[in-house]
Amino acid sequence: MRAYEEKLSDFLTHLQLERGASPHTVEAYRRDLIDLGDFVEHEDPDTIAVSVLDDYGVALRDRGLSPATVRRRLAAVRAFLKHRAREGARGAAPGRGIALPRLGRKLPEPLTKGEAERIVTMPDATPRGLRDRAMLELLYGAGLRVSELVSLRVSDVDLRDGVVRCMGKGAKQRLVPMGKSATEAARIYLQRGRPYLGRLQRGEVLFLNHRGQGITRQAVFQLVREYARRAGIAKEVTPHTLRHSFATHLIQGGADLRSVQEMLGHASIETTQVYTHVSPDHVRREYFKAHPRA
Repeated sequence: MRAYEEKLSDFLTHLQLERGASPHTVEAYRRDLIDLGDFVEHEDPDTIAVSVLDDYGVALRDRGLSPATVRRRLAAVRAFLKHRAREGARGAAPGRGIALPRLGRKLPEPLTKGEAERIVTMPDATPRGLRDRAMLELLYGAGLRVSELVSLRVSDVDLRDGVVRCMGKGAKQRLVPMGKSATEAARIYLQRGRPYLGRLQRGEVLFLNHRGQGITRQAVFQLVREYARRAGIAKEVTPHTLRHSFATHLIQGGADLRSVQEMLGHASIETTQVYTHVSPDHVRREYFKAHPRA
């Protein structure tokens, strides 16, 4: 933790004294890079892998940040790591390897229903496997953001009514149906998984690592990628892929945009329209089903 803070401080000093950046600019960089530090758990910036930086970019978009904000934050990360490389840091991830997103929104490719099924059913029946199954079921079955998933507490899951309470963007709380599969997976995890994860469990955090502490966003990214690989899925799969697939499959199944908007926790219906890619075949079927002159 100290290494990250010291190297960040050195970079901010470089911005101010050598590049003549204004106090406002230096503060903006500081905020953006503190956020990166939180994501990588204050790992030494000279040892952060490029794949972790890719995960961070996905996590930023998954929070509902605008493309311009995501681009600014990744530009700050790139500048920071380029500075570390110029300082002769060994193993520093090259800043030029961080792709800055275009300002237009690019839809992720959703999973097919069969692919999603293969991923969520891949974990085994060990305590960790039961945890992973419950996490995957909630990501796909309730469309949670990864930040919402890792913030869940035991009391946020209502097994009787089959709903999960989560805190979304802007500290807005919402209730989302979990579905039968996710509810059952959560029930089994609470009974036969969570009690066996770590000797010293503190607090009510729902999903724990092997030490009994709350699992991190970075760990969830790695687990989702690994289960997709085991399921034989070649394309890139992240927690956001499961969330996007959740929305897409709801729309394809006939759910209305307003309901999907509420479940995703979007403030604007336009944001939901971006996430819920609907196939041309589905649009054609709906047209012939609904239009009187079809």
